[in-house]
Amino acid sequence: MVSITKTYITDSLDPYRNLAVEEFLLDGVNPGECILYLWQNAKTVVIGRNQNAYKECRTDKLQRDGGFLARRLSGGGCVYHDLGNLNFTFLVGEDDYDVSRQLSVIVKALEPFGLYAEETGRNDICIDGRKFSGNAFCMRQGRCYHHGTILVDVDMAKMSEYLSVSADKLSSKGVASVKSRVVNLKDLNPDIDVMGIRESLIEAFGEVYGARLQRITEDAIDGDAISKLYEKYASSEWIYGAHMKADYVFSQRFPWGEIEFNLKIQADRITDAQVFSDSMDADLAETISMQLKGVPFRKEAVLTALRVDSGIRTESINKEKEAFAGHSEVRIPSSGFTSSGTGDGIELGVIDDIYALFKDQEIWSEE
Repeated sequence: MVSITKTYITDSLDPYRNLAVEEFLLDGVNPGECILYLWQNAKTVVIGRNQNAYKECRTDKLQRDGGFLARRLSGGGCVYHDLGNLNFTFLVGEDDYDVSRQLSVIVKALEPFGLYAEETGRNDICIDGRKFSGNAFCMRQGRCYHHGTILVDVDMAKMSEYLSVSADKLSSKGVASVKSRVVNLKDLNPDIDVMGIRESLIEAFGEVYGARLQRITEDAIDGDAISKLYEKYASSEWIYGAHMKADYVFSQRFPWGEIEFNLKIQADRITDAQVFSDSMDADLAETISMQLKGVPFRKEAVLTALRVDSGIRTESINKEKEAFAGHSEVRIPSSGFTSSGTGDGIELGVIDDIYALFKDQEIWSEE
């Protein structure tokens, strides 16, 4: 039960520091605590944990314009941040992780402005069918975070210039462009600004959790720990990952997200496998990649590895199905409002899709 609520609001606009602070807070949140972290980035594209930076972002243009490219811990797709956007992160122990409750803070914060929001799809919060907030999730070592954007007065033209969204993804949303499916809150209420939303979020957070708010001060943020995390988030290795020349590349979009496989073959074995995905499951790509490496490049061998070695979970966890009218809140990437985590394996339906995708490829060595 949450008995202590804390807020941390940073004036930093540096995406690498802000992501470092987020991870620091995640690792330090105590049982019975819930932290609301509010932050902003200046002209930044943030990609999901398993996305291909070059495919999701027009990196050259972003760099020429003085922008930043960053990669977060959580899964999901890429987003654009500027000073017209406000980011929120709820950090809490696994036992108190409640996506419905956390989202009710966002919904309640908008009500004083005459706006009434609802959750839709995998991870969106919308008003009248138009998205103003994308959410993503992370779980590790008994601690969780749920974070998202709030588009208040974002430069939509710049968003469209920097984000390179696949035609398949846009088609799955029934729209022709990024701009056509998102909306600024200021377009719905001209009196809204970022500061007003920030203050309303803090007030709603206190009302929803019913505990006295405590402010986290700067002296509680470990400078040495932040410096080490900053180095990780700012590094090319983290942002771009290793470059691999693949022998076979194939991809497909499913209801739970898009996935792309890059396979390197040598001596009739898969010697390396890069997996890119905007699935909400942050562990999916690494898990599948590890299971493919070293497997003979034959259909039955690969299909067996996918079925046997991927930690398939065949039973649902009741706790994970309580949020959003039966949608899962943790670790089920084919459902709405999902999060990443560790140790639970990959949902059977996701493996079924990946299995079928591999089975249908005309790439196999002779049996």
